[in-house]
Amino acid sequence: MTHPILIIGAGQAGVQTAEALRAGGFEGPITLLGDEPHGPYHRPPLSKAWLAGEMEAVQLVMRAPEMLARKNIELRTDCQVTAIDRAAKSVTLRDGSTLPYSGLVLATGSTPRTLPLPGGNAQGVLALRSRDDASAIAERMAVCIERQLPLVVIGGGFIGLEVAATARKKGLTVTVLEAAPRLLGRVLAPMLSDWYAELHRSHGVQLVLGAQIAEIITDHEDQATGVRMADGTLYPAGLVVVGIGVNANDELARAAGLTCERGIVVDACGRTSDPSIVAAGDCTARRLSDGSLLRLESVQNATEQGKSAAAALLGQERPFTATPWFWSDQYDKKLQMAGLSMGAEHWAVRGDTASGSFTVYHYKDEQLLAADSINASKDHLQARKLLDAGVSPTPQQAGDAGFDLNSLLAK
Repeated sequence: MTHPILIIGAGQAGVQTAEALRAGGFEGPITLLGDEPHGPYHRPPLSKAWLAGEMEAVQLVMRAPEMLARKNIELRTDCQVTAIDRAAKSVTLRDGSTLPYSGLVLATGSTPRTLPLPGGNAQGVLALRSRDDASAIAERMAVCIERQLPLVVIGGGFIGLEVAATARKKGLTVTVLEAAPRLLGRVLAPMLSDWYAELHRSHGVQLVLGAQIAEIITDHEDQATGVRMADGTLYPAGLVVVGIGVNANDELARAAGLTCERGIVVDACGRTSDPSIVAAGDCTARRLSDGSLLRLESVQNATEQGKSAAAALLGQERPFTATPWFWSDQYDKKLQMAGLSMGAEHWAVRGDTASGSFTVYHYKDEQLLAADSINASKDHLQARKLLDAGVSPTPQQAGDAGFDLNSLLAK
């Protein structure tokens, strides 16, 4: 009997790889190994609709076990892999048993960074990554609402701000503490950071930028009761949500001797330093043509890398070359991002920022790098087409709402 292809991780990347293997004609056994008790589920709603109580459990399901079974994909939940033996082509499970593989997919995701401060591990100091995390936060939010206790969010990135927006919708008092001088400073243009700051302030969120946190204050039961700053200021809290980024889950790969650097290093096809092992999703760092590494944390990246990794195991070349895109929902505003804005030197704005529907185009010299659209889905889709085609409107054209950017694609 042919040894199966094992997929470690039953999230977006793992499921996509399994389904792409079947679509590509692979007829051998496929086993998905998930370390959570739940089957595959959608993560993006966890900080939004799911946390707000606006979704039923069935809506969170990505693939029901019976749907996977119809494709002859075996799903094992609550199944933790503890080691990879590359020489024997096998993995060891938590119970000590081993499973052989003909090909191995690492789709192990990422883990939220912890707060390296006194009280950082106290009760009521929570991070959001999994369904169980979201449930724990929702339960504690309910207690805070009942007792009129405030929420403190540490980190002004996407997860932190989405949680803050959801909490305000539920009526909680919210303070966001961000160490950097502006929100979303690594990914947004300064004017868009300012726009988001005003959006959250207009909804009653207290923002503290340049925040220097000293410790989490706890009571005699080790329950968080507040956050003390370096200057002595105390922000009371019945719940502290920490959103200060994630680390790639590359421990298994490192222990097995695979090349890792801020994640499992892969090429555009998802291949690792072992020809029998591929990787996809948040656990990876993709080596670019100039030798630099790119880490992307998005549904699109997990999906496309999963397809590429499946093709690689089937001996095919399907590099992931599409324009990266991402989205975030906060209040009634949808941000849609296309491209990578690192290195941008100047920006052009299309539309009126006061209207709440506009697009910011990122440029280096005259080269369009990325576009961030607020409640402007048409602009977003158009920007993806431009970036995919390698077409750069001038900043003047991009900022002129009367200029038809589609005309540049027709040339």
